[in-house]
Amino acid sequence: MRAARTPRRAVHGVLLLDKPLGLSSQDALTRAKRLYRAEKAGHTGTLDPLATGLLPLCFGAATKFSQIGLEADKRYLATLTLGITTTTGDGEGEVLQRSDVQVTRADMEAACARFVGEIEQVPPMHSALKRDGKPLYEYARAGIEIEREPRRVTIHQIDIVSEEHSLHDAAHEPVWTIDVRCSKGTYIRTLAEDIGQALGCGAHLSALRRTGSGPLTLASAQTLESLGEMTEAARDELLLPADGLIADWPVVRLDVEGAGRFLSGVRRRLPLPDSPRVRVYGPQARAFLGSGHIAGGELISTRLLSPLEVQGLLDTAGAAAGGDHSPQPDIAVPSL
Repeated sequence: MRAARTPRRAVHGVLLLDKPLGLSSQDALTRAKRLYRAEKAGHTGTLDPLATGLLPLCFGAATKFSQIGLEADKRYLATLTLGITTTTGDGEGEVLQRSDVQVTRADMEAACARFVGEIEQVPPMHSALKRDGKPLYEYARAGIEIEREPRRVTIHQIDIVSEEHSLHDAAHEPVWTIDVRCSKGTYIRTLAEDIGQALGCGAHLSALRRTGSGPLTLASAQTLESLGEMTEAARDELLLPADGLIADWPVVRLDVEGAGRFLSGVRRRLPLPDSPRVRVYGPQARAFLGSGHIAGGELISTRLLSPLEVQGLLDTAGAAAGGDHSPQPDIAVPSL
């Protein structure tokens, strides 16, 4: 006899997850979705299984803005072991070469400075980048090398955090931790190898932790273990609003009629300056309608919530306020 399926529910918001080591982003999403019993969920870009740290997960209406998280700048704490290069560029690969290391802090600062700014990176073979529908790491495991085109990325800043020595190897190689702020699509594993090459001793990435994605930080992120120990209500309270990924965008608030027209995709003239991106609300404080932009004095929709999603946000806000059911003006939303 089959066990009854867990009933799903409409959940809207953004969860800041502290992804554990060894778990893929998709597996982490699946576990969180199950804990929340969410009908719809998605993540904002993969974080390598060998990396830990911030993985924003989107539920319900928030999934419509997951691409924003994917496009956002990122921040990492990267640990580099000098004097050892590996087949994968990280600690999982076979050792290719060992070298003596004579590196001062000034040397490391100079090497890091060479990669600040706009640079070109060749994606590593051990990456999730796909060729003909198959990730590169599958070719790599089969011993096949695929030609890759360099990609342009931007390293905004690199700061040295600490210098230690490895306790896991008889040679006690120097281990440096750096704080990297970069654009989307930056391969920190490749950056580690390039810094090692610039130092003349080689290096590999021995640990990686993502600490920031756009305006979001690791400070309030939760682990899967801590989420599993909470009640459902406590988990719900941890969710950022559905507009959490665009919380730093300018706000446009519309009246009842304007909200209905916006949700219908109708442009509206407003006495507002042009803006490439805005978040749009109805008359209620939590009536998030979607995103748009203002061009030539017209508000133009970009991503719209459905009427059911808008109502879901209002219901959630009412429940969070302790069940205040005082009359509120309805948003005149037509059938879409």
